[in-house]
Amino acid sequence: MFMTKNVLKNLMTKYATRLYPFHKREPFKNVKGELKIDMDKCILCGVCKLRCPSQCIKVDKQAKTWEVDPFSCVYCGICVEACPVKCLYQEGQYRAPLAEMDMVLHIQEAKPVEPAPAT
Repeated sequence: MFMTKNVLKNLMTKYATRLYPFHKREPFKNVKGELKIDMDKCILCGVCKLRCPSQCIKVDKQAKTWEVDPFSCVYCGICVEACPVKCLYQEGQYRAPLAEMDMVLHIQEAKPVEPAPAT
């Protein structure tokens, strides 16, 4: 009987939480969201991999790939600050929920070599 007052009060008031997939909250200002990379600028130096505290970044110079495990990343932004060419950035949105775990793999395309002008 001691909880009757609380039960009735909770039945008559609004929800205390959001119905997540239907009502999303706007992200806060300056939020550090999903980690992205501009592969056209990336020189595959590996500084981001060395500075990452959660060891979630893998850089392979021979295969020209850059891979991040978004489930290990703590979104601290240290790799973004450490990048010498500023090709890493964090979006203002978080990743959408997924049913299964996946890795984010970026492959650097071979840049076309422009022929030297004949003189």
